Amino acid sequence: MPPSKQGAESRSPGHIQLLGDDMCDELTNKDAEEYLRRSGLTRRDFNKLGSAAAFAMLLPRAANALDVVEDDVQVETPDGMADCYFVHPAEGKHAGVIVWPDIVGIRPAFRAMGKRLAESGYAVLVVNPYYRTARGQVVPDGKTFRDPGIRELLMKHAGSLSPETCVTDGRALVEFLDRQPSVDTDRKIGTTGYCMTGSYTMRLAAAIPDRIGAGGSFHGAGLATDEEDSPHLLAPKMKAGFLIAIAENDDERRPEEKVRLREAFDAAGIEAEIEVYEGTQHGWCPPDSAVYNEAQAERAWKRLLALFERELA
Repeated sequence: MPPSKQGAESRSPGHIQLLGDDMCDELTNKDAEEYLRRSGLTRRDFNKLGSAAAFAMLLPRAANALDVVEDDVQVETPDGMADCYFVHPAEGKHAGVIVWPDIVGIRPAFRAMGKRLAESGYAVLVVNPYYRTARGQVVPDGKTFRDPGIRELLMKHAGSLSPETCVTDGRALVEFLDRQPSVDTDRKIGTTGYCMTGSYTMRLAAAIPDRIGAGGSFHGAGLATDEEDSPHLLAPKMKAGFLIAIAENDDERRPEEKVRLREAFDAAGIEAEIEVYEGTQHGWCPPDSAVYNEAQAERAWKRLLALFERELA
């Protein structure tokens, strides 16, 4: 069944171009402004709503939420020490999960998402992808990618990343998780990526196929391009199941991407759920996003939990 943009799910058994492939561009900003206008909000109104922490509080707790332990940790990589947020159930051993934030980086909203995932029974490591150039949150609360100067600020940090650093960092993060008493090393590790890091889930699954068992990409950029190092070409090396959740306006610009993904996963015998989420804008999943779509974000979250339950059991 071909991928659909009307909410139907598609199943099958079985070099980050930061300025080119990344969907966070001027067209995306215009879409966001139009979305806010239709919602009756201005950029100033949105910023007045509160900090990222306040938005994070909007996330509902997991059903039968487990008690969790939270820590700020340092993970040694070939390029230095990555500051990360590690949260896991207070008791027992659990499948590990690596959460890669979107282009805005680590912040309260992603900490809240990581904690929510841990409450569902996973040992979760939320990464600061910009540790080479900055520690912790780089964008002030109340500011978004659309605000003056923020894009330029973030591109300076994003320039420190590449397909190679994705893999070297990923190996170090997996090794960290495998050393933790709260992680069950008999179970595979899951990954999630948003915006520019959506492709990280695929690159890691190909680089570490014996440890990465599931990948969830949400409004991911550059998953299937014309480049020789396009992530979809790595499918034959993967042993993971996938959830590819695509924003509607991203699909309108690159409708061929979902088709390439479907063909690559099918040819490799990879089970993948590929869906265009109707009515969504690029960036709709994090609760502090200007285009946060709660209903569709919750549906995508439930599909992620189903993926992890199936692939990381």
